[in-house]
Amino acid sequence: MEQFETIFASAAEEAAKAETSRALYEVRMQYLGRTGSVTALLKGMREIPAEERPAYGKKINDLRERLEKMFDGRDAEVKERELSARLREEAVDVTMPGRKCEEGTLHPVTRVRNELIDIFSGMGFEVFEGPEIENDYYNFTALNTPADHPARDMQDTFYLTDEFLLRTQTSAGQIRLMEKKKPPIKMLSPGRVFRSDDDATHSPMFHQMEGLVVDRGITLCDLRGMLDEFARTMFSATSKTRLRPSYFPFTEPSVEVDVSCHLCGGKGCSLCKGTGWIEVLGAGIVNRHVLENCGIDPDEYSGFAFGMGIERIAMLKYGINNIKLLTENDVRFLKQFRD
Repeated sequence: MEQFETIFASAAEEAAKAETSRALYEVRMQYLGRTGSVTALLKGMREIPAEERPAYGKKINDLRERLEKMFDGRDAEVKERELSARLREEAVDVTMPGRKCEEGTLHPVTRVRNELIDIFSGMGFEVFEGPEIENDYYNFTALNTPADHPARDMQDTFYLTDEFLLRTQTSAGQIRLMEKKKPPIKMLSPGRVFRSDDDATHSPMFHQMEGLVVDRGITLCDLRGMLDEFARTMFSATSKTRLRPSYFPFTEPSVEVDVSCHLCGGKGCSLCKGTGWIEVLGAGIVNRHVLENCGIDPDEYSGFAFGMGIERIAMLKYGINNIKLLTENDVRFLKQFRD
């Protein structure tokens, strides 16, 4: 009995010193755990004479119950003290003004990108995104731009090695898709592109969206009809388009596409510089050599392609006069673009 009382007194003393629930748990395990003092007493029962074992076992069980009751009581005290301390630390002063949680908004480039995808997806286009690091073949050669072609100089390319570069156009994705999929093809390729160009209307990194349609009997009239629908949906129901002859190595014939000014209705204003028209994208009929490079018979199939800068569309749509505003992330500027 003296041994039992010594164990209980020692446990009560250590429990009283435990200031946290974790410390108290460790003390409990010293006495009631699998390797604790009470368990050691049970293991020692084999040294007790058989006739004394029942009484000895009852005393051990009584000690266990007393220890558990003592630990439970002490545990309740410690947890109550910890809860009180936590409530004091986390107390909220209801007299203080609340923190205003402002609602965010999508970046104007993201808004325009999503809108463009919605417009062309409604016409049956599927979205394809190619890699931003391209090789020379997909970015230039397969698009009918040989090594000595002046179009390479026009694009001021960022080369990583002699073979690899940061893509200057998302048209490279058209080649990758045409190599894998045969006509009919109707694809849209949005993404970031990179050119060594920097002023109020140009940026070294910007976003483009290329479109491609390849099938039997595709003509420039199909391109014009699709662009008319795009202009009416993106800008205004009265928007019109006009095509001007141009040059791109991967289309022949090639055209620059203008949209009637949605601000003045074509009458002439500061946005359209008094002309009534705004240039928005380049397009044309896919060059025969490009189709041949992808294993598509140009005598059986034809197609049209178009490409536009998403930042340019955003600037026109929202009246932004400097492309730098789209990358500075000034919250005062971004707050203006809300539904």
